[in-house]
Amino acid sequence: MLDKILEIGERPYSEEDAEWDNFVANHPHGSILQTTNWARLKNRFGWTSHRVWMRKEGRLVAGAQVLYRSAAARLVKIAYIPHGPLVDWDDEEQVTILLNQIDQSVYERGAAILKMEPLLWQSEATTARWQAICQQQKLLPNTDTIQPPNTVLVDLRPSPDDILANMKQKTRYNIRLAAKKGVTVRQGGLKDIAAFNKMMRVTGERDQFGVHTPMYYLAAYEIFEPMGQVALFLAEYDGRPLAGVMVFAVGKTAAYLYGASSNEERQRMPTYAVQWAAMQWAKDQGCDWYDLWGVPDASEDKLEANFTNRSDGLWGVYRFKRGFGGQIQRTIGATDRIYNKLVYKLYQWRRNR
Repeated sequence: MLDKILEIGERPYSEEDAEWDNFVANHPHGSILQTTNWARLKNRFGWTSHRVWMRKEGRLVAGAQVLYRSAAARLVKIAYIPHGPLVDWDDEEQVTILLNQIDQSVYERGAAILKMEPLLWQSEATTARWQAICQQQKLLPNTDTIQPPNTVLVDLRPSPDDILANMKQKTRYNIRLAAKKGVTVRQGGLKDIAAFNKMMRVTGERDQFGVHTPMYYLAAYEIFEPMGQVALFLAEYDGRPLAGVMVFAVGKTAAYLYGASSNEERQRMPTYAVQWAAMQWAKDQGCDWYDLWGVPDASEDKLEANFTNRSDGLWGVYRFKRGFGGQIQRTIGATDRIYNKLVYKLYQWRRNR
């Protein structure tokens, strides 16, 4: 059933890439992180990538795009499948065959650890099934995550008025207040990445979190824009950019991956205006869901009980994102496949530091 192990790199976009991306877009667990362009982006910043896929009766039915990178002062090489593999987890034979072929890819490239983070939403049924799969396939569940497991999904299927009505009253008020206070939002282009990068640096310093290099956001826009998979929105007042978001769309989901704001005119609520513009764009693209991407890894009860008095980590982010009226969803988390126990201990020590 194995069809290809395909190197992606910087080669021209091919028919095979188009077929893969169509598969990702239509898969129930598909994600922007499994697209060809995501591999191209990561290839520019220290990762290599390979793709394994499977066919049945000529039809692509399962696969994984695997990223590789050296870690722990280059002493450890890890393999990573963000939001994958894409497989029917209820089909034991399909899962076994695909994991065996992933093992082969990992072995040939000398990685000691494989980390997988499937985009499977947690529920009693999926959690029980996932635990059984991990036991059957000798996977170590509940390991450290790279992508945030907890997110907020906004349903874009209702009318714009109903989407607004589903938001918290304060958020809805702030969106309208921004317009009253003269904030305008426009869709930007490549020439606006410099302004976005400047706001990203300010945001990182203000909120104390790491940001990518300016070249990263430029590359992300350059790679995804030709296929209409990314949009940059800027909220401005008096010609000055006050906030910006970069949103990526694939299939029925748009994901808010990067956002920034200046320290100026914050009372004009530009961050609310720019998010609302991005949601309307996503709806126009045919997306059913707007993924606000990352909130603290806690239950909804704990989030609601603590967001008013906590500002560490992603808690301030949750206070903002909860207002848009979405539903909290958590993935089943990360799982590791260990090929070298000694190296895995070194990896854990490095991650704990």
